[in-house]
Amino acid sequence: MKVAVIGAGPAGMTAGYELSKHIKDVDLYEAGPSVGGMSKTIELWNQKVDIGPHRFFSNDTRVNELWLEVVGNDYEMVNRLTRIYYNKKFFHYPIKAFNALMNIGIFKATSCMFYYGLEKISPTKDISTFEGWVTNRFGKKLYQIFFKTYTEKLWGIPCNVLDADFAAQRIKKFSLGEAIKTALFGNSGKHKTLVDQFAYPYGGTGMVYERMASFIKSKGGNINLRSPVKKVITKDGVACALELEDGTIKEYDHIISSMPLSLMVSRLPEVPEKIKMAANSLKFRNTIIVYLNVQAKDLFPDNWLYVHSNDLEMGRLTNFRNWVPELYGKEESTICALEYWCYDEDEIWTRDESKLIELGKEELRKTGLIGNAEITGGHVYKIPKCYPVYGTGYKQTLKPVEEYLDTIKNLHVIGRYGAFKYNNQDHSILMGKLAAENILKNTKHNLWEINTDYEDYQEASVITKTGLKKK
Repeated sequence: MKVAVIGAGPAGMTAGYELSKHIKDVDLYEAGPSVGGMSKTIELWNQKVDIGPHRFFSNDTRVNELWLEVVGNDYEMVNRLTRIYYNKKFFHYPIKAFNALMNIGIFKATSCMFYYGLEKISPTKDISTFEGWVTNRFGKKLYQIFFKTYTEKLWGIPCNVLDADFAAQRIKKFSLGEAIKTALFGNSGKHKTLVDQFAYPYGGTGMVYERMASFIKSKGGNINLRSPVKKVITKDGVACALELEDGTIKEYDHIISSMPLSLMVSRLPEVPEKIKMAANSLKFRNTIIVYLNVQAKDLFPDNWLYVHSNDLEMGRLTNFRNWVPELYGKEESTICALEYWCYDEDEIWTRDESKLIELGKEELRKTGLIGNAEITGGHVYKIPKCYPVYGTGYKQTLKPVEEYLDTIKNLHVIGRYGAFKYNNQDHSILMGKLAAENILKNTKHNLWEINTDYEDYQEASVITKTGLKKK
């Protein structure tokens, strides 16, 4: 059996890794120069950094066992501290009652509780949008303070045209009541949004996928970097070959694709026009990361900050000195990563890198977090099409595309890009694992059902420093 895997992110690498345990002819194609996708690790200024903050956490035993199989003992449990930066103040996340009260003041706190109570008496009826869903759950005032600005920075569309799926997947059962209970009694660890500790590899998140790549090659498989795929070729409703950008045709028995869904579908032969139009109407958001080398230590204690302030363009700020010491080694500086989100047509996407670095320097200083510390270097990293945009009604657009792809035999679509799912690492890993099982064991896992609100665990567990702990 010969299998091709398109894309070397968490989903594609996991699929290739699992397949390589049983078959020799596994060819993985990656358009970029390295594996890991958005979860890769890069080197800057003698230090290692990820492409933004990437914590790993799962309750799924299958995923945790696979992760530990690859990582071994080469990881540390990191205590998570992530706060909200709003109105030049810092709010703990998860919310801590006294911290929030001191920061927003008695008047605003009273207003928040008033609007929360109003929702209990007369709840918002339309919860199909992010705005309606969150307002219904938290009240109008808390929605405006803690959700609206950041969310609109991330997606570039108003919250009243963002589908509630984003809230349901990322916030899930979290509510003001749960926030208060957490503030008073601590975190039970049952809610993903409130996870206060996560496993992190010594070599950065990308270490997981670099090890998978080494395993694939050791079993006779091929990792083809800088090898973009032009299109999947089908014949009589069966995926049978790939055409590379250089025109080379490669035949395969199965094809696993994690390339952007809209791009893959639009290039399929004989795809119906209405399906092509539907796929092309699905939008992705881009990310620009500005890395700055700050000549100081102990700047602020957070792993990352959510930046809700209107006067700053950045949406998230990561401090890589607060993960594991192995990332920075003997270096005395701190690498900060500032994230900006945009669409292809936005001016910032094509802005000169030197200007982006200057923007980053100006905004980082504006926060007051680095004092007068010198910034000695800047680096820009751009990631196209990294966030699938859940505009209102996106499910109705996506559904016929999914149904059409299901009619193509031996084609398996996975990953954040490939399946148009706002996955975390763990769910992309699960998608890759189950795609491999569908090929090797002829199982019938429905890969479209695997996303961030997937909780149908065969057996629940968590990773601790001593290994797997069953729940």
